[in-house]
Amino acid sequence: MANTLLNISMITNDALRILVNNLVFAKYVTRSYDGAFGVSGAKVGTTLNIRKPVRYIGGEGPVLPIEDITETSVPLALNRQPVVGITFSSADLLLAIDEFSKRLIQPAVANIANKADLAVAQLYQLVWNQASGTTPGVTPNDINYFLNSQTKLNNNATPSDGQRHVVVTPKIESLITYTLKSLFQSSNQIKEQYEKGMMGTAAGYEWSMSQNVFTQTVGALGTAGAIASNPVVSAAGQTGNSVTTSGWDNSINNILNVGDIIQMAGCHLVNPQNRQSTGDLQDFVVSAPVNSSNTGTATIYFNPPIITSGAYQTVDASPALNAAITVYGVAYGSFSTIANAQSPQAMGFHPDALCLACADLPLPQGVDMAARASDDELGLAIRLVRQYDINSDRFPCRVDFLFGTAALRPELACRIPG
Repeated sequence: MANTLLNISMITNDALRILVNNLVFAKYVTRSYDGAFGVSGAKVGTTLNIRKPVRYIGGEGPVLPIEDITETSVPLALNRQPVVGITFSSADLLLAIDEFSKRLIQPAVANIANKADLAVAQLYQLVWNQASGTTPGVTPNDINYFLNSQTKLNNNATPSDGQRHVVVTPKIESLITYTLKSLFQSSNQIKEQYEKGMMGTAAGYEWSMSQNVFTQTVGALGTAGAIASNPVVSAAGQTGNSVTTSGWDNSINNILNVGDIIQMAGCHLVNPQNRQSTGDLQDFVVSAPVNSSNTGTATIYFNPPIITSGAYQTVDASPALNAAITVYGVAYGSFSTIANAQSPQAMGFHPDALCLACADLPLPQGVDMAARASDDELGLAIRLVRQYDINSDRFPCRVDFLFGTAALRPELACRIPG
């Protein structure tokens, strides 16, 4: 009987199916910008600056209020290329397609898929909204926490178009499913819960579980009560993306970590359209590691910026001198309850909050085989390139994937720390 070798098309098409099935976060974020990369005759390079919607103040009466137009943008870079290198012998090519895929292709593609999904999940570090009442290190087990996250999304004018998703950890999914077992009126929802252990639709979200939910480590914060003062804003009227603060414990490295969330007294979130205060303190996400000095001072860099007027206003007022600082809503006297806590970051979001973009990698010439398979619905492409090494009678092979991620409108997402 003649040997039957696998052809490259069989291998790559089977690999693509695995890649799509392994995505969770990446399935529900916007994919609108794939086509901007790698278009023949219209290439934009590896970075695309995406315009955000212009905002206006407007006016009333017969006088025309002419406003300056300020456009803002978010860079989306294709700078991630996960790759797996494998090699196999001529004899390996004699395997049936199912066995070949299970032994060699499935593990490689699962690795790549996981990296893409993790990259989207890690964008939580750019999201500043947190659900009220949640505490780092305490698993949210009540639907109210998720309803509170919806309040944050509503206060930020997130579209109510049936596209809000929440991705939670396996533990949260289990706890919430059990807690709500008697609250659903839909027989189909109850069936989904009992037969599949899944939430389905609840609290305004389509629910999904992912093992790729990132865990945030809360900063050291200092030892509560070690000094008489509390962390406070040390100069009135500060605006922009940083504030100077004092009252921290002295000489603490990583007193706050990137991704930690703080609030400042008197600095309230405003609705982006009417610019009226929501009455809730604005959440700010720390964007650079914070160390306290030997006198307890620290500069905190964060997002969103403090803007107190104009079309892009974010807060009703700048923090005043000596405005108290809380971390995840926890005051200084209770810092010890959350310091260094490991906190999985479940997240509710609209697809427009986050973005995943992909582009087809070129197929090289002069190799043994090179091919690509794509999926029109998800717009994913995976490349497999195979070469022959005559010295060892082996086929070194690379499986790779080019993509980039960005937080386009992080205000349309909300973290549910637990």
